[in-house]
Amino acid sequence: MENREMLLEALKEIEKWEQDQKDLWFWEKLGGIPFALLDRITPNIVHEWLGKILDELGGYIQTGGQYLISDKEIITQLAKEAQLRPDYLALDKVPALPLHTMDKVAEELKESRKQFATMQGATTGFGGVFTLAIDIPALLGLSLKVLQEMALSYGYNPKDKHERIFIVKCLQFASSDFVGKQAIIKELAAAETAQVGESISKLEGWREVIFTYRDNYGWKKLFQLVPVVGIIFGAYINRSTIDEVAEAGQMLYRKRRVLEKLARMDSDDGLAKYNL
Repeated sequence: MENREMLLEALKEIEKWEQDQKDLWFWEKLGGIPFALLDRITPNIVHEWLGKILDELGGYIQTGGQYLISDKEIITQLAKEAQLRPDYLALDKVPALPLHTMDKVAEELKESRKQFATMQGATTGFGGVFTLAIDIPALLGLSLKVLQEMALSYGYNPKDKHERIFIVKCLQFASSDFVGKQAIIKELAAAETAQVGESISKLEGWREVIFTYRDNYGWKKLFQLVPVVGIIFGAYINRSTIDEVAEAGQMLYRKRRVLEKLARMDSDDGLAKYNL
C-alpha cells in the first residue's frame, strides 16, 4: 500500500523533472524561419491541412471530435496490472489504484506509441513533400490520442471538456521553450483551483498550440521533404515528438493524481481527528 512518504517522494521526482526541462535547441527556435521558406515551395494541400487541423483542434476542445478515444482498452490494461477483473474496474474507481499501477500502464503506453510513431514517420517520409500533408494531421491525431491515454491511465476522463483543455495545454507544454513550460506549469496549477468555466477562460489561448506546432515542423520537417531520404528523418522526428508529448502528459497527469491522493489523505486524517 502506498503511504504519504511514497507520494511525497513521487512529487519530488516530478518537481525535479519540471525544473530539469531543457530549453529548445537553437535550431528548433529557428523553426519559423525555414517554415516561411517552405511556404513558397509547399503544395497548397499542405496549407489546407494546416488550416484544417487548426479547426479540428478547436473542435476537439469543444466536443472531442474524431479524436476522442474509448476508455475500454486502458481500463483493461489497468485491471490486468492491478490483478483485478476487467468487469470490476471502472474509470471512476481508477483513482483508488496504487500510483505504481498507473505509472506502469502509462509507461507501457508511451513505449508502444513511440514505436507506432516511428513506423508512421518512416511511411510518410517515403514520399517527401507529397506525403507530408498526410503526416502533419496524423501526428497531431496520435499526439492527442496518447495524451488521452495518459489521462485515462491516471483516472481522468478526456470526455470532460476540462480535461481536453488540459490535454491541449500538455501538447503546448511539449513544444514550448523553458520559459513557456514554467509558465504553463503555473497556469495549470492555478486552473486546478478554479471552476471549469474559469479554467476555459484562462486557457483559451489554445490556438497558440497549433501555431507553435506548425512552426516546429519548419526545421524538423525540412529534411523530410526529400523522397526516400525522408524515411530516416520522418521516423526520428515522429518518434521524438511522441516521446516528448507522452512524457509531458504522463508527468503532468501524474502530478495531479499525486496531489489529489495527498489531499485525500489529509482530509481522511482530519476526519479521523474530528471523530476522536
